[in-house]
Amino acid sequence: MGCVIFVKRSSKIVSLGPCYRLIFPDQNQPKSFRFGYTLRLHFILSFAFYDDMPPVSFNFMLPKKEISMVPDMGKWKRSQAYADYMGFILTLNEGVKGKKLTCEYQVSETVEKLLAMLATLDRWIDETPPVDQPSRFGNKAYRTWYAKLDQEAEALVTAVLPSERHDAAPEIAVYLKEAVGNSTRIDYGTGHEAAFAAFLCCLCKVGALRIEDQLAIIFKVFDTYLQVMHKLQKTYRMEPAGSQGVWGLDDFQFLPFIWGSSQLIDHPTLEPKHFVEEKVVNEYHQDYMFLESIKFINEMKTGPFAEHSNQLWNISAVPSWSKVNQGLIRMYKAECLEKFPVIQHFKFGSLLSIQPVKP
Repeated sequence: MGCVIFVKRSSKIVSLGPCYRLIFPDQNQPKSFRFGYTLRLHFILSFAFYDDMPPVSFNFMLPKKEISMVPDMGKWKRSQAYADYMGFILTLNEGVKGKKLTCEYQVSETVEKLLAMLATLDRWIDETPPVDQPSRFGNKAYRTWYAKLDQEAEALVTAVLPSERHDAAPEIAVYLKEAVGNSTRIDYGTGHEAAFAAFLCCLCKVGALRIEDQLAIIFKVFDTYLQVMHKLQKTYRMEPAGSQGVWGLDDFQFLPFIWGSSQLIDHPTLEPKHFVEEKVVNEYHQDYMFLESIKFINEMKTGPFAEHSNQLWNISAVPSWSKVNQGLIRMYKAECLEKFPVIQHFKFGSLLSIQPVKP
């Protein structure tokens, strides 16, 4: 049964909407699973999401790297940034549960502005065709494309933010620039994808995105971001950053598999074993992000699916989407968020702070 959380701040009562089993997780669940509910609650209670609330004060700063050695990983896992980031991921994971990409949802002015920003990035790809070069991979025209973003990122972010938060643009723009790949190596991986999730998380923290934007954040903004990244990867033949080959989940992405598997929980006919069937993928990819990602893999890779995407092939044997979703969240933390080669590039500022979570 659902519940509604009410929070009292500055003598104002604010409804945070239905949170279902958020505060009362099943005590029979594993500790790690219950921890997810705690993080989602932390996210909802700590973010400046709502109307009628006094503005939260920030001392904005340019984010910088803080994880320089493997022993520093403990600071990351104890940080406010980690709690906020995982809370954001898990909150959205719960929000899209059982819903199609094509369902009805609110599209706010901020979401429209984000889509316009992504359309600009897409247009720049068309205006910056790949150059002839001896190397097949890593087309150097990408650096020209990236230079445009590097120059215009702050203005793009300013256009998205409400006027009273324009001072946050320099800090948030850093995450946007980190979200599209590396211009030196001309590669892209899950660390860059995480930077875009961090970018959206920061927009939530400053109140530009609100709780009612949850579905649009994934179904409109993140899904459009994926399309732009796919176009970048194909146009400039970008290398996968830190790819584990057939032993990795995917060369480039991870989050669409988490959120996409949540969409499919309790689906009446589609089971995990069906996503390896091309007919099913072609029929349902417009409704489910998981199948949309499988379709992109099928377009980019040749040969038997079990050979080029062995981890995904193994996942198709899992009996339910709920178990797939839980397993992917654990895998994401272990293979992405707890790996030094990924997190050493993450940047911390006032919105995503390296400071420990306050008790």
